[in-house]
Amino acid sequence: MAASDGSSSTRQLLLYFGLMSLLVNVVNPGFLLDIPTSYMLKNILHASASQISRFRLLTGTPLYLGFTFGMVRDLWNPVGRRDRGYFRIFVPLMICILAWMALSRTTYQGLLIGMLLTTVAYSFVFAAFQGLTALIGQEALMTGRLSALSNIFLFLPVGAAYFASGFMAEQLSPRQIFLMVLALTTTLSVFGFWKPRSVFSHAYDNPHAKGTNFLGDVRRLLKHRAIYPVVLINLLWNFTPGSFTPMQFFLTNQLHASDAIYGEFLGLYNLFFLPPILLYGFLCTKFPPRKLLLWSVIIGVPQFIPMAFIHTGQQALLAAVLIGLMGGLANAACIDIAIRACPPGLQGTLMMIIAATFALSMRAGDVLGSWIYGLSPKYGFQYCVIAITVTYALILPAIPLIPKQLTATADGEPNPEEEASVLAEIGDAGGPT
Repeated sequence: MAASDGSSSTRQLLLYFGLMSLLVNVVNPGFLLDIPTSYMLKNILHASASQISRFRLLTGTPLYLGFTFGMVRDLWNPVGRRDRGYFRIFVPLMICILAWMALSRTTYQGLLIGMLLTTVAYSFVFAAFQGLTALIGQEALMTGRLSALSNIFLFLPVGAAYFASGFMAEQLSPRQIFLMVLALTTTLSVFGFWKPRSVFSHAYDNPHAKGTNFLGDVRRLLKHRAIYPVVLINLLWNFTPGSFTPMQFFLTNQLHASDAIYGEFLGLYNLFFLPPILLYGFLCTKFPPRKLLLWSVIIGVPQFIPMAFIHTGQQALLAAVLIGLMGGLANAACIDIAIRACPPGLQGTLMMIIAATFALSMRAGDVLGSWIYGLSPKYGFQYCVIAITVTYALILPAIPLIPKQLTATADGEPNPEEEASVLAEIGDAGGPT
C-alpha cells in the first residue's frame, strides 16, 4: 500500500511539474518573442545584425540579474502563498504589459521597453517555478527526473515556438503576435491557486527549505563550494557564439534560404534534444550524475562541426537534427547537478543564477559570434563553429571540481552524507529566522 501511495505521489509530482514547465516555458519572452521581434527590427525597422544582437543583449538584462529575483523568491512570501503568490501577482502584470505592446506603434524604443518590462515580470514567475522545482527535486530525491522533465517541457515548447516564429514573422502583424502571447500567458494563472498535496504538503518544512536571513543566506551561498564549478559548467555549455544572429544571417544572406528556415532550424535543433533527454530520465536512476555529465559532454563537444560544411538550407535542417541528438544528454545533466548543488533555502537563488548564466552566455555569445562572423565575409560562420567547439571542450577540466559527495548517488538513492551536510549547514548558520 505504501509503495502504491509513493507511486501515486510521484505521478502527481510529474504531472504538476510537467504542466508547469510546459506553460512557464511556452510564454518565456526570450524564446517565443525572440525571433518575431528580431524580424520586426530587421524587416520593419531595418536594423543591422549588430543592432539586433545588442537589442537581444539589452532585453535579456533582467535575466542576467537572476540572482536578485531568486533571492527575492527565497526571502519574500507574497500574499502568504509562497511560490503561488508570485503567479497571483506577476502573471496579471505580464498580461497588462503585453496588452500595451499590442496596442502601441512598433518602434525600437517601444519594443525595448516592452520586452524589458515583460521580462522583469516573467523573471519573478520563473524564479518561483525554478525554486519550487529544485526544492521538491531535492526533497523527493528526483533531481535527475525533474531535470529531464523540465528540459523536455522546455525544449518541446521552445522548438514549437521556433517553428511558429517563422510563420508569425511572415504572416502576423506585431499586434497579432503580442495578443497571441497575451492569451498564452493567461494559462499561468492556474498555478496561483492549484495546490496539490503531493507537492505542498510539507514542502516548506523540510530542512532543504530552511534559510536564515539575507546576509546569512549570502554568506552561505558564497561558502557553498559546489556552486562554483556548477555555474561555470552551465555557463560554458550555453555559450554558443554563432548559433543565433550569425546563424540567422548565414542562412538567409549567404545560403539564400527563406526567413522561415532559421526558425525551422532552431525548432528541429530544440525538438531533437528530446530523445536523449528522455534517455537521461532513465539513465539517471541507474548511474550517478558525474558519469552521465562526463559522457554527455564528450558526446556534445563536436555537435556543431557539421554546420561548417553545409551549403543549403535543407542541409542545415539535417545538421540541426544531429546537433539536437548530440546535445540533449548534456542539457539534462547540467541542470541535474545544478539542482543537487542548491544550498538549503536557496533553491531559487542558485537556479536563477543558472538561468542567468543561460541568458547571459547566450546573449554575450551572440554578440561575440556576431563580431567573429563579421571578421570574414566568406569564412566568418566557420570561425563561429570553431569557437563553439573550443568552448564546449573547456567543460571537461571543470567536471572534477564538483564535490564527489554531491554526485555520488543515482536518482532515488538516499545520500546520507549529503543530507548530513544540509543539516550541518543549517545548524552552523543558526537555523531559520
